[in-house]
Amino acid sequence: MDRVHQSKQIAPVTTVLEPGERAEVDRAGAGLYRTMHRESVAEVLLDLRVRRVSAVLLSASRCPPNDLPRAMRVVREFPRIPAVVLVSRHGRATPADLLALGNCGVQHLIDVRTPDGWGRLREKLAANTIHERDEHAKGELMRDLEGASPDTVKFFEALFAGYSGTRTVRDLAKSLGALPSTMVSRFYRAGLPAPKRYLAWAGLVRAARLLENHGLSIADVSNHLDHSSPQSFARHVRTFLGISAGEFRRSLTGSSMMRRFREELVIPYRVGLLSLSPLSRRPRLRFAARLREMKN
Repeated sequence: MDRVHQSKQIAPVTTVLEPGERAEVDRAGAGLYRTMHRESVAEVLLDLRVRRVSAVLLSASRCPPNDLPRAMRVVREFPRIPAVVLVSRHGRATPADLLALGNCGVQHLIDVRTPDGWGRLREKLAANTIHERDEHAKGELMRDLEGASPDTVKFFEALFAGYSGTRTVRDLAKSLGALPSTMVSRFYRAGLPAPKRYLAWAGLVRAARLLENHGLSIADVSNHLDHSSPQSFARHVRTFLGISAGEFRRSLTGSSMMRRFREELVIPYRVGLLSLSPLSRRPRLRFAARLREMKN
């Protein structure tokens, strides 16, 4: 997968920038991240509530005093989404402007008036989009699966790849170039939980991570994950975890939910998972398919 396509699979960076800064930020991030340019911090807050966002980028000269309370909300209500202040040759940010943003809790400031500043910006925003997938937790999962077939590794990587909305087993199989029936039957014959269950738990990991941002309500997260209603999301949580959506929010983080995923669906089934090949056709079936092609 090329870098441009990868950038479309991850959450975008939402910005409030000077007109001249927008084009430069876009050029600097080509293939690494993508942007949604907004006119005010109020619009950024709306993005944070209704969209997947990997980072917030604010121009130092585009946050007037009346927008500072909203900038503070960005930092306090969405702690898992980094906020970055940009200082450039466009606009006229003063030391007082920068101090005010620092007092709002914004901890990352990047000066792009020199060439190395653009490099730091690229590194920062690209790192944030990668972090959005929780690479640390995925690394623990991959250690659990050490020795598994490439097919099995691909299956679990696809579960946690950047995505929005719910997915079916058919969607997952299509993304992996496999037949849904083949994938389901391989799990069944190996005595493993159904792929549908792995998908549901992966969605709960994602939901727990989203709910770490206090600015997102349960209804917001329900919308993010394409549940038909907050009540539907609550029933989903109770079905798989036996707790209410409110208790889910209070008691579980993205990391702890990932740990539960591993403890429930991976570690107890490790022997079966290591012998699993859920995607590829058996050699005999491949040979039969080749014969059919020759006859046609």
